[in-house]
Amino acid sequence: MKFLITIFQDEDGMFIAECPSIPGCVSQGQTEAEAEKHFHEAINECLEVRAERGMPLTVPTRQIEVEV
Repeated sequence: MKFLITIFQDEDGMFIAECPSIPGCVSQGQTEAEAEKHFHEAINECLEVRAERGMPLTVPTRQIEVEV
């Protein structure tokens, strides 16, 4: 499976990785690469928990354009 993730640096300097299509699926690391590496484990764990609870594995996401 392929997932779109976001990675950003928080106020403490840690890199946070999130997956919009898997609510609550988050990891972190000292570097972007570390956050992404940890995220592979987080995705597997989140999908396993969602399956055990009978929840949909992912939720629909969409990209919209907002005028700023």
